Amino acid sequence: MSSSASAVDSQDDVLRQVSQVVLAVARQLSTRDVLQMIVRSARSLVRARYAALGVPDDQGSFAEFVVDGMSERQQKAIGPVPRQHGLLGVLLREGQPIRVDDIRADPRFEWWPASHPDMSDFLGVPIRDGSDVLGIIFAACKRDPGGFTERDERLLGLFASHAAIALTNARLYERGRELSVLEERARLARELHDAVSQKLFSIRAKASAAGVLVGRDPDRAVAEIESVASLAGQAHAELRAVIDGLAPPDLAAGELAGSLLAGRTHGAEVRFHAEQLPELGPQRETVVYRVAQEALHNALRHSGAAVVCVSLTARRRRVVLEVTDRGRGFAPGAAPGGLGLASMRERAASAGGTLTVRSTPGEGTLVRLELPA
Repeated sequence: MSSSASAVDSQDDVLRQVSQVVLAVARQLSTRDVLQMIVRSARSLVRARYAALGVPDDQGSFAEFVVDGMSERQQKAIGPVPRQHGLLGVLLREGQPIRVDDIRADPRFEWWPASHPDMSDFLGVPIRDGSDVLGIIFAACKRDPGGFTERDERLLGLFASHAAIALTNARLYERGRELSVLEERARLARELHDAVSQKLFSIRAKASAAGVLVGRDPDRAVAEIESVASLAGQAHAELRAVIDGLAPPDLAAGELAGSLLAGRTHGAEVRFHAEQLPELGPQRETVVYRVAQEALHNALRHSGAAVVCVSLTARRRRVVLEVTDRGRGFAPGAAPGGLGLASMRERAASAGGTLTVRSTPGEGTLVRLELPA
């Protein structure tokens, strides 16, 4: 094979493996799986015997340490993941590439465990997000004579940039989950306060009144006790509705209506219509449910309407949720506080959709969520 043909094959291999990594990051596979693919591809392309990727923790060690080129038995024999020392620590602190012919001869090298394989030439690059060093990726023991080259350094830097994207995405996802948890806690606290705590206060007041009236007016005492029983039933239903709302239903199984309507005791009639829907995936199904939940809650609490309609339909490659009422409504730009409109819009945007709210005083409100199917 000619040298030019060999060069073309090498470029094709680079493009193929880089493409695989880019697709893995885009598909948002588990962070560790993506990092493992990055390390495996990097080791192959720079023709190294060993490669690894480390993400530091705040205890002087590594929260993630992904290795390629060693068996599980070898890794267990070496022991715990390394500390942030030697050239690994230098990479983290200085954030600059390091390429040496013999790691053991470098004055910055310290030591490795007795079961650690013997290594010679070493190439390491930082994983950066702007000025922040998120981790390091390195290779050791070039299979070809002459050690690692500038080309190898550029290739390893390319994979480090993809590792940075994967790690940044993972951090953003975790932050998004934390925000979602906080939002749900706030919603549950609001519902518990509005729906349950007020009824519990009334139950306590009526029970006290019944105690006073038992000897003085038995008939009124009985009426108060019956009222206590009714309020307790309503509180139980409200609490059950809040609990049912903790886990989104399976929309494909037709559970949305039952989950939304469970335990509703506001006196309004809720009419529900749903068509056969395309597969949305867990994230978008959760968005549909949470927006429907919030919109229905608002309509039942604030509209004063006798009927609230909820529909879920498929239109021209879009899934459309609508919650409508013919109640009090409100003027444009003057939505009452506590309706959670900003939260619903953020949820819609997170799934690539849009949220529209239309309302007219005395004529009711429409909340429409549209998501791409």
